[in-house]
Amino acid sequence: MNKSLEINTDARRKASLDKRNAAEKRFRWYGRVAIGFGIACLVFLFVDIISKGIGAFNQTYIAMQVTFDEQELGLTPQSSEAEIRAASFESFLKASLREAYPDVTERRAKRQLYSIVSSDTSFMLRDMVLATPSLMGTTQTVNMIADDDVDMYYKYSFGRDLSEGEEIGRLSKLQKEIVAELYDLERIGTRFNSTFFTNSDSRDPESAGIYGAALGSFFMLVVTLVLSFPIAIAAAIYLEEFAPKNKITDFIEVNINNLAAVPSVIFGLLGLAVFINFFGMPRSVPLVGGLVLTLMTLPTIIISSRAAIKSVPPSIREAALGMGASKVQTVIHHVLPLAMPGMLTGTIIGMARALGETAPLLMIGMVAFIVEPPVGIMDSATALPVQIFLWLDSPERAFVEKTSAAIMVLLAFLIFMNSFAVWLRKRLERRW
Repeated sequence: MNKSLEINTDARRKASLDKRNAAEKRFRWYGRVAIGFGIACLVFLFVDIISKGIGAFNQTYIAMQVTFDEQELGLTPQSSEAEIRAASFESFLKASLREAYPDVTERRAKRQLYSIVSSDTSFMLRDMVLATPSLMGTTQTVNMIADDDVDMYYKYSFGRDLSEGEEIGRLSKLQKEIVAELYDLERIGTRFNSTFFTNSDSRDPESAGIYGAALGSFFMLVVTLVLSFPIAIAAAIYLEEFAPKNKITDFIEVNINNLAAVPSVIFGLLGLAVFINFFGMPRSVPLVGGLVLTLMTLPTIIISSRAAIKSVPPSIREAALGMGASKVQTVIHHVLPLAMPGMLTGTIIGMARALGETAPLLMIGMVAFIVEPPVGIMDSATALPVQIFLWLDSPERAFVEKTSAAIMVLLAFLIFMNSFAVWLRKRLERRW
């Protein structure tokens, strides 16, 4: 009977062990499936963004023979800058296009002819003459930026066997014939789109760039860093090293933790009410944006800095105090240097979060259409995430391409900042 009981016990033990092993194996597979699903979603996101935005880094150009006729422009090589700026280069550009295509005589056909190049081409011709007045009276081959519809058609539809509904670009029959003729003459092609990085926002997709928005983001991050880093470090040191443990400090700590989870749009409303409505500061300037982002990033940096201070072994403090150092000397000369790597990591992560925020900036009016890039923290500006938001709301197909390209640039900055934070933590951390 005892032997039979032992057999039954062994069987139950084996069945229980097999059940636990099977449950553990299923749990491992659940984790693998979850990780695989997350990676698949991430890959799909990146592939979708890159496939839509990679074309924005190439721009279609049309090579045109332009004769800078002195009579047509009313200029000479000796003309002053004011005279050159007052000349009608738009009429001159239209005349040059009519001269290149004399068979285009109907009014509607002429409008289609004029629209094959960017509307900013006249400004480009003016800038060429301003830079080199001796161009007057000469004939030059000018690489003109193609209109966004021509650009989209040439990059995605030209030379491909597509149905009319699948073609990208709203070109007429005449414009398609002109593109085909230019291609046969080797006067149309694509090259790196440097204007995407050197131009600010524009109504025309082919001329729009991220330079102004990137400068606005840079100025806001400078303001945020200058204000948030010292304030957060000082608050973390006081709360962790000097503040007494009572109900007041407990209340402060709870509120700091809660503020780290508050939606960013709330900070935008706070900035609108305090900085703009109460203090009367101007809208859409990097200073106000930096102040709002400072309020938003302070809790994150304080929490990470306190964790870094806590990670310093108590023996460091005890040894310094035992050698006669004061509390302040102990913190400044021993605790703070050892905690600084963790503080810097938290600061970089907080700045990366601030770089990608849109909602609080919309609340303080940084959604304005800004053409001129800012030169200081008090100039009207926008930010890169807001620029993406504005382009996404535009109906032109080319702006979809620009939006995806701007997202790629923003993601590159965010990935770099987070990777740098990880590297900095690994590089500077000390093992005790």
